[in-house]
Amino acid sequence: MKEHICNSAAELAWQLADTIAQSLHAAINQRGHAVLAVSGGKSPIALFEALRVLPLEWQHVTVLLVDERCVPHEHTDSNTALVRRHLLQDAAAAATFVPFFETLPDTLDEPALIRLVDAANRRLATQPWPMDIAVLGMGDDGHTASLFPGAPGLNQALYSSGPVAWVRPATAPHARLTLTLPALLATRELALSISGARKLAVFQQARLGADESLPVSLILNQHQTPVSIWMA
Repeated sequence: MKEHICNSAAELAWQLADTIAQSLHAAINQRGHAVLAVSGGKSPIALFEALRVLPLEWQHVTVLLVDERCVPHEHTDSNTALVRRHLLQDAAAAATFVPFFETLPDTLDEPALIRLVDAANRRLATQPWPMDIAVLGMGDDGHTASLFPGAPGLNQALYSSGPVAWVRPATAPHARLTLTLPALLATRELALSISGARKLAVFQQARLGADESLPVSLILNQHQTPVSIWMA
């Protein structure tokens, strides 16, 4: 685990964007393509806008989501909309974007979520695996991706053999689709971005040992996948 301490969120965005671009460039040189998974929310917007202008063979990059709220793509809470608006512009418009779904069923009960997961797993099975780099965030409750502590669906998301699972958090709106913990740990490189004193305190607690009540700790306390921590 490597830690990078930045003086501001803006500095973090530019430095992390440069690091991601280097990783993608190396993957393209080695394998002819690169796969990047990104998180949603407000925090990554500055990162996306820094990354999208960097010179890269974006036509050889596939962009996936780390997680997605089960809302239509035009919804204000849609990570798909966020990525299209803030990342897939400028040079990065040439990248291939693969969302978890295109449309949603009218009812999102558990059987519908299972069918949505099955379709997402079939869709992602056509992509090159493993992913080259996944960019994660973290909530004040210690969730990362949509691995929310205590949420219905969490156990499947932690131990499923498929890359995608559903989670229905009690502390946040909307059911979610998320990359599973095994899929994340199969990634060649993980980057965790943290800003603010409250989240830094949660991070310091989570790094002490693996604990399902702080799902981000399962990313931090493992020896399978390199993790870089970006803090401001």
